[in-house]
Amino acid sequence: MHVLGLGTTGYSKDLLKRVLSADVALVEQFARQQNLAVVEKDFARRTIGLSGTVESFGKAFGVRLAHYEYPQGSYRGRVGSLQVPEDLAGAVVAILGLDDRPQAKPYFRFRPEQKGFHPASAALQGYAPSEVAKLYNFPTGGAAGQCIGLVELGGGYRPGDLKAYFRRLGLPEPPVVSVGVDGAANRPSGPDGADGEVMLDIEVAGAVAPQAKIAVYFAPNTDKGFFDAVTRAIHDSANQPSAISISWGGAECDWTTQAMQALHQAIEDAAALGVTVCVAAGDNGSSDGVDDGMNHVDFPASSPYALACGGTRLETAGSRITGETAWCDDPDQSATGGGVSDQFGLPGYQQTAGVPPSANGDGRIGRGVPDVAGDADPDTGYQVRVDGQSTVIGGTSAVAPLWAALIALLNQNLGTRLGFLNPVLYGLSAGSGALCDITSGNNGGYHCGPGWDPCTGLGRPDGSKLLEALQTSKDAETRRRKGAES
Repeated sequence: MHVLGLGTTGYSKDLLKRVLSADVALVEQFARQQNLAVVEKDFARRTIGLSGTVESFGKAFGVRLAHYEYPQGSYRGRVGSLQVPEDLAGAVVAILGLDDRPQAKPYFRFRPEQKGFHPASAALQGYAPSEVAKLYNFPTGGAAGQCIGLVELGGGYRPGDLKAYFRRLGLPEPPVVSVGVDGAANRPSGPDGADGEVMLDIEVAGAVAPQAKIAVYFAPNTDKGFFDAVTRAIHDSANQPSAISISWGGAECDWTTQAMQALHQAIEDAAALGVTVCVAAGDNGSSDGVDDGMNHVDFPASSPYALACGGTRLETAGSRITGETAWCDDPDQSATGGGVSDQFGLPGYQQTAGVPPSANGDGRIGRGVPDVAGDADPDTGYQVRVDGQSTVIGGTSAVAPLWAALIALLNQNLGTRLGFLNPVLYGLSAGSGALCDITSGNNGGYHCGPGWDPCTGLGRPDGSKLLEALQTSKDAETRRRKGAES
């Protein structure tokens, strides 16, 4: 199946329906002319699914399709730039599915000395996710009325592991549902695969926001699979996640412009629907793992509608935080991502944040990444259970579900959905104490300092103070509306 993303944002509901209907009619006419069949139409997700032969697709979009071999397997790819008729140019944002090479990587890291898993013992260090929540002063009471969505592009979970893990923590086991997308499913593969990512996400979210429902969206690791998983989660009327955690991504330069734009618009839709999308900022420092001597930021964390989550190293004594710095064990292999986007301009909410010009020296001031931070250093990481074994895992992969769980707790306490939180966070007074500034450390190309920085953003949360600040803001808005109505 091949998906066409339709570019129609910013319309009223009735106008959107009319515009979509017209766009769909154009695409259907084009498909008939090219011997392609329409097999799916989804107005909410603004997509059309097409099927046909390789020859028909190649002719329709002006490319040549072929299978390619690489060390990890094979993939279908294309030669040539995708082309659409001029009358479709305003309707079609992306053509996804012609290329099925792996698009993203998970952002989790084992403690270096472990080199994988070992049996649980007194030597197991790091923190239980619930300990991090307590250190960060998260609201208590659980999130029984909330659902947290997790996007996964591989791996799986074993219910027996979840039962044992939460029993050991003395916490209720969360209700977890698996949602298959594009033929993918919950398929545990072993401790050396993506299971570590899946279990880290579930266990952090479930331990930090007890009783919240967790919906895990499994999709193929392709640009189409990624897009379909995110849009399925956003528009899931059965589970209705109020926060979505994405711990997968890739450097902006490794995405096609069309795929990036389609996923960016999907995250914008989430903002409009009151869903907060928390995204890991990457684990390879300011280079984002690209070996070209330049600095890069990770996508989809760089979407201005995503809450980009960077990483810290958390030092404690007993139940007290004694120090917190930007996570940087190795600026190229084990450090928080962050920097200045090459693809997205400076959003309004960052206009006064002090985002610097790109460290690449071109003077560009674009979307700054990350927005917020949390514990991510593998040396001070999270105790998890994967495939029957216990280990400590870090990475910004842990920070995305940590923040998604915090959002669920805040939503539950406020009785509303926070949705697109970025403008609110950047508008908070420094005196609120809701975000604790991280002023020490670096990620290679950028350094921490007072205020926002391209390593830890606005800082890590004080959950209860953030709740208090949001409640004050909510109360003020309620009074304003009542005054306007009287």
